[in-house]
Amino acid sequence: MGIVEGITEFLPISSTGHLILASKFLHIGQSNFTKSFEIIIQFGAILSVIVLYGKSFLNAEILKKILVAFIPTGIIGFALYKAVKTYLIGNENLVLWVLFLGGVALIIFEFRHKPASAESDITRISYKQSFFIGICQSVAMIPGVSRSAATIIGGLFLGLNRKTIVEFSFLLAVPTMLGATSLDLAKNAGAFSKDQFLVLAVGFIVSFAVAIASIKFLLNFIKKHNFVPFGIYRILLAVIFWLVVLN
Repeated sequence: MGIVEGITEFLPISSTGHLILASKFLHIGQSNFTKSFEIIIQFGAILSVIVLYGKSFLNAEILKKILVAFIPTGIIGFALYKAVKTYLIGNENLVLWVLFLGGVALIIFEFRHKPASAESDITRISYKQSFFIGICQSVAMIPGVSRSAATIIGGLFLGLNRKTIVEFSFLLAVPTMLGATSLDLAKNAGAFSKDQFLVLAVGFIVSFAVAIASIKFLLNFIKKHNFVPFGIYRILLAVIFWLVVLN
């Protein structure tokens, strides 16, 4: 599960969706702990951003833009936390439909999107653009949407440079997943056993190590490619899972 999280967190294919499908494939029963596990280990992957982009968080201008982008997700996430965890996380059919439709949308967007001579400096992203990107990110509370896909497509729609919005998406993930992890631990940590904390630690560490390689892969990938291959992958994964695993 840690490997799945590390690979998928920063790719536009939904890490939460993949964790839910991986649980189904590995016959891991859905419980309050497994749902918390799928939230908390995502912060392990996010720590890789701090290792690779630590200096960016010392830039006051970048930090302010990140915090503005986090506001919509923070408010909506706190308000809908219980509903999302109770009814959405663990719902494989929802994940498969969202993966499929999201893949179609990703392909259509890329064929219609015309790259502009856009701003390539994160510090030049406006507060208005930051807030809009944050609204896009909040949609990713629906498992299968993909936080990175939502923010990156939102940024591209605004005319931002692909590398710029990808890196901004990386940075925005830090307060987002720190907030989600802290909220879940505050509500549920008292019910975890010592063995369960060990399970969390293993998933956390593995996802951190694998995510570093995933970030480097994505940065190299976007130099020559768009996200159409990821859209195709999402569609194929949904169809194969429907035909093979659920049947």
